[in-house]
Amino acid sequence: MTDTAASSSKGSPASKENPKRGFFGRITLFVRQVIAELRKVVTPTRQELVRFTITVLAFVILMILIVTGLDYVFGTGAVWVFGDSGS
Repeated sequence: MTDTAASSSKGSPASKENPKRGFFGRITLFVRQVIAELRKVVTPTRQELVRFTITVLAFVILMILIVTGLDYVFGTGAVWVFGDSGS
């Protein structure tokens, strides 16, 4: 962690001399840092949420089409190379 990131967090000391923390001290520091990070979270608006959802669904559908096309191409190629084993 950089000095800037370490000093900007409310849960960590600003000085470079970090005292040795015990087990519970490290857990307390971790919980403070988690709470500080959760306060930075911004909830998206409804419009942003709808836009993100549509974007993700469009990307997933595109990936499904690509994988399906590749599966068809490789399957056809395998049948062409090795022949139909049904007879």
